[in-house]
Amino acid sequence: MSDSLSHPAAALPHQPADRVLMTLKTRGPQSIAVIARAMDVTAEAVRQQMTRLHADGLVDFESQSAGRGRPTQIWFLTAAGHGRFPDTHAEMTVQMIAAVRQVFGDDGIDKLVQVREGAMLNVYQQAMQDAPDLKTRLERLVDVRSAEGYMAELHEDGADFIFIENHCPICFAAKACMGFCRSELELFRKVLGEGVQVDREEHILAGARRCAYRVSERVSQRVSGQP
Repeated sequence: MSDSLSHPAAALPHQPADRVLMTLKTRGPQSIAVIARAMDVTAEAVRQQMTRLHADGLVDFESQSAGRGRPTQIWFLTAAGHGRFPDTHAEMTVQMIAAVRQVFGDDGIDKLVQVREGAMLNVYQQAMQDAPDLKTRLERLVDVRSAEGYMAELHEDGADFIFIENHCPICFAAKACMGFCRSELELFRKVLGEGVQVDREEHILAGARRCAYRVSERVSQRVSGQP
C-alpha cells in the first residue's frame, strides 16, 4: 500500500499532547522518532509528552527488535486514548436503539437503518454532483465523512484507492446494531457508482484501529473507458 497521502485527514491540533494523540490515531503505532518527524519537533519533545500521556494511561508501548542494537519502543493508543476522540451521543444512541428493538423488534431496527441510509444518500449524492471521475467523488466523500467526525483520508494504491476512516463517531451505536456498518458499506457503493467496487479491508469493530476500504473501477469499466 502506498504511503503517499492524496487527501489529508485533518490539521493537527495545537496542544503538543493532543498532537501526539492525533498522530497515533491517524497513523497507528509509531516510534518516537517517526512521531517527531510527523510533528516537526525534536524526539526529546515527543518523549516528554509520551511520559505524561503514559502516566495518564492514554498511551502504551511495546518493544520491537530489528536486528542488532537496542529494541525500538513502538507507541500506541490505549482504550482510554481512543476514548479521547468523541463518540457522538454514544450513551443516548445506544439507549434509543435498545428502546426501538424492545418496542418494534428487529424489523423496527432494520427500518431505522434504512431511513438513515436514505437520508445520508441524498446528502452524499448532492456532494457528488458534477464530479468528473472516481478520484473526485472519493475526495468529496472524504470531505463529507470528515465533517461528520470520521477523520477520513484517501490514498492511491496503484490503480486502486484506499479510503480510510481513522475514527468512528458512532462506534457504540454500531456495536449495538451491526446494521449501521452494513448500511454504510452499501451507501458507499451506491454513491460511488455502479462501475465501482468497494471492499472493506479493515474494520474497527473487528479489532482494527481504523476502517479501510479498497475502491476500484471494475475491469470492464476501465477497458470501455480507454480511447
